[in-house]
Amino acid sequence: MLQKRFFIQLSYNGTAYSGWQIQKNSPNTVQQVVNEMLSRLLNEPITVTGCGRTDTGVHAREYFAHFDTSREDLIENEGHWILKFNHALPKDIAIQRIIKVDEKANARYNAVKRTYEYIITKRKNPFEIDKAYFLYGKLDVEMMNKAAALLFAHSDFSAFAKSNTQNKTNICTLYKAEWVEREDVIVFTISANRFLRDMVRAIVGTTLEVGRGRMSLERFQEIINSKTRSEAGLSAPACGLYLIKIEYKEGSFL
Repeated sequence: MLQKRFFIQLSYNGTAYSGWQIQKNSPNTVQQVVNEMLSRLLNEPITVTGCGRTDTGVHAREYFAHFDTSREDLIENEGHWILKFNHALPKDIAIQRIIKVDEKANARYNAVKRTYEYIITKRKNPFEIDKAYFLYGKLDVEMMNKAAALLFAHSDFSAFAKSNTQNKTNICTLYKAEWVEREDVIVFTISANRFLRDMVRAIVGTTLEVGRGRMSLERFQEIINSKTRSEAGLSAPACGLYLIKIEYKEGSFL
């Protein structure tokens, strides 16, 4: 039967999951849950391909995935199917849209820009457990922004990339890297065409060392130049990281 391709837009709280991507040693991933739900409700084997991978405990406010199905009524009855899908999904995963796309459209490879936020709370809040990183003590946000500005002179982010990955290149094009402080929250926003595994959390963790006064801007620059992960700071906890926006080539959606 003729297969048609669809994108789904979804969001998830990643606290209970071992990231997005299916792993041999962990059946508890967002991709696995979505695969099983779609396969059961559409009554055929479904495998979704995501726009990227998020690590254990990382959240997504906006995430896209594509899949192929012989069902033809997903768009005509979108509201019905979204309600049905969400009823079958656990409470920490939600689908917002179903989008018909060209048969060659790819949720991962057609994405041209990705944006993450990292949220730090300065006040202990029991309702923010696993949703933000509580960090006690004063941070120099101005110095952290000066450190972030140094990133724009570079495209090789090996110093902030997880070791022993299968990346063909550690080259990324950075569009934004900015810290903003508002009341009890400090938010880091970073946009790029692609991200390496652990890259955002490593950048945040290293920049926080600057903000605490434990690392100079000169040392931060040396770390970037070193292209060595062991030179950089520890990765910030996963709980504060959110994938918030995916942008696609014009014409990707029908």
